[in-house]
Amino acid sequence: MSFIDSYKHLEKLCGEILNDNRRLSAYIDEMINTPNGNHYVRNWDDDLKTLKHYRWVRNQISHEPGCNESNVCDPEDELWLNHFYSRIMNQTDPLSMYRKARSATNNSRSRAQTSYEHRPQTDISNYQPKQKRHYLGIILWIIIVLILFFWFSNK
Repeated sequence: MSFIDSYKHLEKLCGEILNDNRRLSAYIDEMINTPNGNHYVRNWDDDLKTLKHYRWVRNQISHEPGCNESNVCDPEDELWLNHFYSRIMNQTDPLSMYRKARSATNNSRSRAQTSYEHRPQTDISNYQPKQKRHYLGIILWIIIVLILFFWFSNK
């Protein structure tokens, strides 16, 4: 297989899974429009950058005179495209991993909300989150230490 054949193979799969005639561009757009993808999926930004690069390479080969696979591609490029195709098939590609991570997060939240709903209601009007109380304690401690330091250094 060549770079272009591998690209076409991947592009066809993307069009089928997204049901979009823009195919690989639709996959790229989906990644771009996915909020916080890089927080949920490792190497999200690298995959997005590489897909964009290979789309650019494909366009160069297709539209620029004198440009062909031999002067713009490395053998690793074809391997990466084939590997990404396999990742989509195994649902380990960025969009699949994002959906899995978001689903796990949403399931955790719904379990937490369900367990919270069964707790007795308490008055939370004077509630202060532990984190804020912790910082307040540290700030007070620093102020006391500074006062003592200046007080003893002046004697």
